[in-house]
Amino acid sequence: MDRLFLDANVLFSAAYRPGAGLLRLWKLPGAVLCSSRYALEEARANLSTESQRSRLAELYAELELFESKGGVLPAGVSLPDKDAPILLAAVAARATYLITGDLRHFGPLFGKKIAGITILPPADYLRHSSSR
Repeated sequence: MDRLFLDANVLFSAAYRPGAGLLRLWKLPGAVLCSSRYALEEARANLSTESQRSRLAELYAELELFESKGGVLPAGVSLPDKDAPILLAAVAARATYLITGDLRHFGPLFGKKIAGITILPPADYLRHSSSR
């Protein structure tokens, strides 16, 4: 069973418009979806309409939430201060995948396994899951 930790940009994109393609993540059989209050608040702050925030609340209800317990990033990993809590919360969630569209900060880690977590953009994970 995959444990998917969803970054704020994934939550934002899923809630942004009805019928968003990323809603497929919520329909995957055997996947547990996780995130953090930190990611949720970042997504909420960037949504501009009440209907978007309402969709986010509906999606949030199906997530297991975890928080980073402080700590230090794994050796060899460098992230901006605003992104470190995402990876640390994914570790706390015992995620198998960190799903993020953040190419700028997480892009160099795409496809790599960090602290047991494979970091992928949503489209790559969806392709990967449909090929099993």
